[in-house]
Amino acid sequence: MPGIALVGIQWGDEGKGKVTDLFAEHTELVVRYQGGNNAGHTIVVGQERYALHLIPTGILYPHCVPVIGPGVVVNPQVLIEEMDSLEQRGVDTARLLLSGNAHLIMPYHLELDKVTERRLGKNRLGTTKRGIGPAYADKAARIGLRVQDLLDPKIFSAKLEVAIKEKNLLLTRVYGRLPLDRTQVEEEYLAYGERLVSHITDTNRVVQRALDDDKTVLFEGAQATMLDLDHGTYPFVTSSNPIAGGACVGGGAGPRDLQRIVGISKAYCTRVGSGPFPSEADPADAELLVEAGDEYGTTTGRKRRCGWFDAVAARYAARLNTLSELVVTKLDVLSAFDTIKVCVAYEYEGERFEDFPPNQTIFNKCRPVFEELPSWSEDITGARSMHDLPKEARSYLETVESLSRTPVSWASVGPGRDQIVDTKAGGA
Repeated sequence: MPGIALVGIQWGDEGKGKVTDLFAEHTELVVRYQGGNNAGHTIVVGQERYALHLIPTGILYPHCVPVIGPGVVVNPQVLIEEMDSLEQRGVDTARLLLSGNAHLIMPYHLELDKVTERRLGKNRLGTTKRGIGPAYADKAARIGLRVQDLLDPKIFSAKLEVAIKEKNLLLTRVYGRLPLDRTQVEEEYLAYGERLVSHITDTNRVVQRALDDDKTVLFEGAQATMLDLDHGTYPFVTSSNPIAGGACVGGGAGPRDLQRIVGISKAYCTRVGSGPFPSEADPADAELLVEAGDEYGTTTGRKRRCGWFDAVAARYAARLNTLSELVVTKLDVLSAFDTIKVCVAYEYEGERFEDFPPNQTIFNKCRPVFEELPSWSEDITGARSMHDLPKEARSYLETVESLSRTPVSWASVGPGRDQIVDTKAGGA
């Protein structure tokens, strides 16, 4: 049962798409297990650049079956547009499978996401306003509509009537918005169902049969550990569980199905939106990281906040996910610096924290304890082995490995598929 989970260990945008793509070449199924179109993976294939938001990376390999699992929330309009875009570029989407248990993002979720963020003002969470949070809230409240409801117009109509009455009251009486037209929403979504019917199936059965047949199944998450609803920097988190345990819940596998749990980390740190960020760099260094790393969101285009590698968060994520190994991405970006900082601990009111703080007050107000390491000036984008890397770059990877207490198996040195270094091949 060779199940592999790929998990971001920071605040997202670690380059999971490229790593998923790397593994997908030798994988039969790639399963997206949580999140929605608030996330994005950018894949570079030769001169082609693909930005994927809902469809798993395996879609780019003809031998691979991409699966959208039951833990994902799906905006069917966005999914269909993404499928059409790929088809126009010669990518076959016929083999895409969509769980009937996945929940739908409805138009009222989009409206509520926008007005709620606006009403929070300076206390806003920095959501992508894609309706993700409200859709997960309805799922937890057991009033959500699921993908399989699209297959039965009577069931869909009955459920929608109940839901939209409540949401229209909220939109009109609390937020002063216009009500949504139930008939229009119903017709629009049933048309989506007709388009997607050939893709909708029991993906749990597909995944479990593949594992039973000893096929390699790759579970890819969106966002990352520090944005996990239960274990991240709440409330500045996403509305689902990106950690490795979420692969079982949202992907349809059992815990013992996961043989490898691969953590993905940038060689530095970024996060989008509001919330604490202990290792955030000073403005000059942050801007250099933004420009050298092209740190703009795949989905939103927002400039990312940038900082240095956070070893405290890395150790926390390694334990929480029981990582078997680590992939470090964007190592080449650090070539732009003379020296590199690493956050090795936090400090709060004279106390040093090398483990994750026990409460949000400490985390919100702590100061980073930095150590400085020498950088390298040469371009490393052509490196394909550890021997090709300058000694300072090799030393940096060894430091990350030591501080995170997790072996580093790969290092990415550029956006291309082949711009990767196997750190365990050829010796250091």
